[in-house]
Amino acid sequence: MENFKLVLRGDLNQNGYLYGGNLLKWIDEYAWIAATLDYPGSRFVTVALDKVTFKKSIREGSILKFVIEKSNVGNTSVQYYIIVFCSNNCSSGMEPVFSTHVTFVNLDENGMKKELPVST
Repeated sequence: MENFKLVLRGDLNQNGYLYGGNLLKWIDEYAWIAATLDYPGSRFVTVALDKVTFKKSIREGSILKFVIEKSNVGNTSVQYYIIVFCSNNCSSGMEPVFSTHVTFVNLDENGMKKELPVST
């Protein structure tokens, strides 16, 4: 799955660079959307993001491309690999600026782990 995001002035810190927390929020959101589309009706919560290393600064007007791929499936959890590419104000072309794994667990209505349904 792919998503795109335009970095706007409100996404920036006092020095004109993208807040890292905004990038993490978008990663979590887009990965959650992928999981929800793969397992309709599930109730996912984020349980982990692995290594968080920002490789390049991101400025206003940059276009971010998020590529989300399922990387591991357990009984109650699913993991996605996300790589973020940046164009425009990051470089002359699309280059990777961030990557991580996000793990979600499926919960029942009582907040207990629940087995994943069959993926679509």
